[in-house]
Amino acid sequence: MRLCRFERDDQIHIGVYDERRVTPLERLARLCGVDLPRSESLLDYLPHGRFFEAARALSEKLADLPGDELARLGIDHDQVRLLVPIPRPNKLMLLAGNYAEHIKEGGGIAAERARTFPYVFMKPPTTTLTNPGDPVRIPAVSPDHIDWEIELGVVIGRRCKGVKEKEALQYVAGYTVVNDISDRHFKPNPNRVERPKDAFFDWLHGKWHDTFCPVGPCIVAATDIPDPQNLRLTLKVNGEVEQDSNTRHMIFPVAAVIEFISAFVTLEPGDIISTGTPSGVGAAKGKFLRPGDRLDATIERIGTLSNPVE
Repeated sequence: MRLCRFERDDQIHIGVYDERRVTPLERLARLCGVDLPRSESLLDYLPHGRFFEAARALSEKLADLPGDELARLGIDHDQVRLLVPIPRPNKLMLLAGNYAEHIKEGGGIAAERARTFPYVFMKPPTTTLTNPGDPVRIPAVSPDHIDWEIELGVVIGRRCKGVKEKEALQYVAGYTVVNDISDRHFKPNPNRVERPKDAFFDWLHGKWHDTFCPVGPCIVAATDIPDPQNLRLTLKVNGEVEQDSNTRHMIFPVAAVIEFISAFVTLEPGDIISTGTPSGVGAAKGKFLRPGDRLDATIERIGTLSNPVE
């Protein structure tokens, strides 16, 4: 079951997502004679949500409808505005260096899992989260080294603290696509006196520009992806493949990341954890984003997150 948030006629709706259209849950419920309470939160219709069982049953009925009925119920993508699936998560956390080949292409050495731990940083969700189809904006303050990073996003469905790896996936509501846009060479005040920790903070500040975290186009229920460690990730810029890998190459798998973070941070419903990017980023090739470019980030069984660059 793939669910999305979308806007039409100045109202926000929840719909079943496919590559051509969205089917509003309220339309489907009326057709099936089901009394489905209305909510603007996707979490209510995903695992651990109040209306998950009803939404799943409706999604299964949708799959059995004939093609003409599907077309009548659905709305083409160009007639709606797709929205970020979780618009205001309490926490938006991302991993750095979670694929060995990405570490190597940046000149580093990937240590084995037992000898290290996940590097986790945060982005301000209210200003970095960007809807599918909305532009990633090149920042005037530092325009020349803007890069792409396709990542598997994990949406937490149930409050958890101190969970073990073998139980961690039980707390997931679903999975989505994240594009962790990065400014590789942001250097505030270039005439400054260098300090020992400047390089670290330059890297971190380069993650925080407005629009630098497109997410979507939908969330796949965790029950539909029991093993998130076998999903192909592909990112294209202007139709050309730049990243092509699989989540099985993560150093720290999804469950291990949840165990690590929940050991010291309480995870809450709607929190998003973006699990790092594979090799193929622009910095390794000397290629960076320019106005007029188009980004298409695809994770199999989820969908394609597309954004122009302005």
